[in-house]
Amino acid sequence: MKIEILGTGCPKCKTLAENAEKAAKTLGVQYELCKVTQLADIMKRGVMMTPALAIDGEVKSVGKVLSEAEITSLLTSAMP
Repeated sequence: MKIEILGTGCPKCKTLAENAEKAAKTLGVQYELCKVTQLADIMKRGVMMTPALAIDGEVKSVGKVLSEAEITSLLTSAMP
């Protein structure tokens, strides 16, 4: 499972990355956490507000810091 944090590296982006990592570890899933920091790459995804969270290439959240529980729910629904 590929988890992407789209943002410039601000404190909110870092918190979202930490919450995503905790959620993935809690679920015990194999994951790769990537940070997309280039504005051009972020905008290509249709994201105009950061931070954003994408799972397996699909943007799931834009403009807010999701809690660990919210990310756990998104990861669970993205599992095969």
